[in-house]
Amino acid sequence: MIAPRTVNEIIETARIEEVVEDFVTLKRRGSNLVGLCPFHNEKTPSFNVSPSKNIFKCFGCGRGGNAVQFVMEHENFTFPEALRFLAKKYSIEIEEDKPSEEQRAAQLEEESFYILNQFAREFFQKQLFETVPGKTIGLSYFKERGFLEKTIRKFELGFSPAQRDAFTKRALEAQYKIESLKQLGLTTKYDTDFFKNRVIFPIHGLTGKPIAFAGRALSTADKRTPKYINSPESPIYHKSKVLYGLYFARQEIRRQDNCYMVEGYTDVISLHQHGIENVVASSGTSLTPEQIKAVKRYSANITVLYDGDPAGVKAALRGLDLILEEGMNVRLVMLPDNQDPDSYIREVGATEFEDFLKKNAEDFILFKTRILQSDAGSDPIQRSLLVRDVVSSISRIADPIKRSIYVQECSQLLQMEETLLVREINKHIQERLRQKARERPTGQEIETDFRNLREQNEKEVTGGKHEAQQIGLRSPDEYQERDLIRILVCHGHKEVEIEVEDGQEVFSLAEYIFQNIEDIRDNFDHPVYRKILDMYEEAFISGEVLSHQDLLMDEEIEVRNTVMEMLTTPYEYSDWDKNDLPLQTQKHPEENYMEDSFSAIMRLKLKKIKGRIRENQKIIEKVREEGDPTQLEIHVKIHMELLKMRNHITDQFKNVII
Repeated sequence: MIAPRTVNEIIETARIEEVVEDFVTLKRRGSNLVGLCPFHNEKTPSFNVSPSKNIFKCFGCGRGGNAVQFVMEHENFTFPEALRFLAKKYSIEIEEDKPSEEQRAAQLEEESFYILNQFAREFFQKQLFETVPGKTIGLSYFKERGFLEKTIRKFELGFSPAQRDAFTKRALEAQYKIESLKQLGLTTKYDTDFFKNRVIFPIHGLTGKPIAFAGRALSTADKRTPKYINSPESPIYHKSKVLYGLYFARQEIRRQDNCYMVEGYTDVISLHQHGIENVVASSGTSLTPEQIKAVKRYSANITVLYDGDPAGVKAALRGLDLILEEGMNVRLVMLPDNQDPDSYIREVGATEFEDFLKKNAEDFILFKTRILQSDAGSDPIQRSLLVRDVVSSISRIADPIKRSIYVQECSQLLQMEETLLVREINKHIQERLRQKARERPTGQEIETDFRNLREQNEKEVTGGKHEAQQIGLRSPDEYQERDLIRILVCHGHKEVEIEVEDGQEVFSLAEYIFQNIEDIRDNFDHPVYRKILDMYEEAFISGEVLSHQDLLMDEEIEVRNTVMEMLTTPYEYSDWDKNDLPLQTQKHPEENYMEDSFSAIMRLKLKKIKGRIRENQKIIEKVREEGDPTQLEIHVKIHMELLKMRNHITDQFKNVII
């Protein structure tokens, strides 16, 4: 486990512009840097890097964070992996904290699984290259497929002999535990080898380690024997999250800004050998959201290559709607009859193969419409089913402009009015939203808290109800609360000089704010803002001052997103000095934080007191109607005190109009 002090050193040392420039071309724009976002497809730069704040933010797709989070997003790394990546870049020696016994045991177990799979990979490779059955059966098969030895070694292909327990016996001799062999699916419950008499395709994780295996049978004598078998799910292999070949393809996918999706292992290997390396395989299974997101980290474009089998294509089309839901662009290519990517590229060569893909790649929605339309013919029932199928796919596209273009195109192809298609699309969208609402776990959506809070405020405070409805806030005081939290997040770590009895004393701005909101801190309505205040308070108790980098590493996504929104803006301040128009009335906005914090505190206090005045007035009316003179006297006195407090604030803060 990486020591906290090392984590802090990495975060403080890593410069966001230096890290991002390893992957994205950036250009200077004012005090920031801009470039094309690596997380979504765009033509106009909306990806911003702020060297002064040491963060990035894309105003197109919304992703943002510090250098660690950029590496995690871009490289699909875990938090520790991203830290180690940056530590290596900046030559920082990683200090490890001694983990607990449980943590150490879990870590050792996971490492042992990787080591065991590495042992299995070496065993299968040795069988392929150094044994007679391996050479005559396994190596001959690969060479018949046209694979060169360097390709075989690159993908670490292997061979498992026909003996019932050849590998298991070797692993036990090497002191590996039978329980671990079974957990990884290398050994069956009968203590025999899972892979027997098969060529082996190791499946690699994104770090290049073998996490599982696939085996292809070479004998066709027993028709009940499946052609391919895969390792079962294990602690280090989750099939729904893995795409075969992604480890070898990710750099080229990013460079080409496109990912070719094929079905089989040999298709991937053959295309790689011919120089087309931006290719992965779904391994004959339906695509999952996790697999699509894995590709999306490198490109927003997927081109699916299908064998020339219309029946198989129509069945597979149903699974591609998931890609549209992820906001990706999908194109399809139908290969000639009786051809798959492996056979076709070997027949025509790489140049002609790529030319074929470019000429025949067709947009998914239009491809689907054309294929289904040819089947439906003039049958009205089949045509109605076709329309519903196409409409369902279009409705999954989040971008309204793209949806509109597809509606126009499909309207012409289907010879239907656009308004009818739009109406049906809206029905699908509304139904999915209702379905998501039904599936939402109770109490886990913070938006529910906001909505309940707003309703409560509207019932209790009549004046606040009108204001909240007019500006669409979750609570009547959200503007003022947000403004104060924004100043705290952006400038809380900065030092300010405050006049005290003995002269002047230096405080952090966060400390100054806290001292001045003690009387209203418990009245913050917004749950995320309250959470941020609590984090600052915990830091004060420990004698520390939080920075925005600390907040960006918080485990709660609502906190991280709120902080990113407050730290970033798609706009730049004008450079007044260059235009000979310096501000005469106040400091530059980035330097005016002391005055801004005083203003924000006063505005929030005034808002809270006005709310309490309204509440107290309602109580006065109620006790007057009930004829309770004692309570009436008490609340009239409270009213007078509240008015004094209000007037005291307005005396300090002259530009507030009551």
